[in-house]
Amino acid sequence: MNIHTIGIDLGKTSLHLVGLSDRGEVVVRKHFSRAQLLRFTANREVHLIGMEACGGSHFLGRALQQQGHEVRLIPAQYVKPYVKTNKSDYIDAEAIAEAVGRPRMRFVPIKSDDQLDLQSLHRVRETGERISAKTVCARGTRCSPAEGQPGPGLKVWLDTLTARTHRNVACVALANKLARMAWAVLATGEAHRAPQLAAV
Repeated sequence: MNIHTIGIDLGKTSLHLVGLSDRGEVVVRKHFSRAQLLRFTANREVHLIGMEACGGSHFLGRALQQQGHEVRLIPAQYVKPYVKTNKSDYIDAEAIAEAVGRPRMRFVPIKSDDQLDLQSLHRVRETGERISAKTVCARGTRCSPAEGQPGPGLKVWLDTLTARTHRNVACVALANKLARMAWAVLATGEAHRAPQLAAV
């Protein structure tokens, strides 16, 4: 059996694999655990292996690269146009196999564990900023935007901002500023330093 391209649909506990010949015909459909998949691919010559980019695909991509395979990760939105009929794991794997062989397809680089950790840290920061903004805006007119600030420098900044813009805009700006301050404290490990007042 000559497998030219493999598409792998990743699930929480199992993986679905579809292999295509060099003419694009389906030559294999299999269901595996992660360990079974690595045993299956260990001694096979495959031109190209594709997966949708997600957290687990980076680990599996590195393992397949160690076996000597060329592995490419595709953003999910670029796979969707290749899905031919109703969604199923095998149909998704076939769409991935077809998409990965396209010459102008865009791919995601396979990341190391350190890169994934850093990416997670950035996502936590972004989520914190969004949550802070939503919390402050949800409190809206029930609170003064000046509640709970850490020092007079921030109060002056906020008073100046509220004098020239809408209250809700000031709330969002305050939430973002507080999130950035919290991020700076977490990233540097230093104690918070209140902003300095500019000389007037």
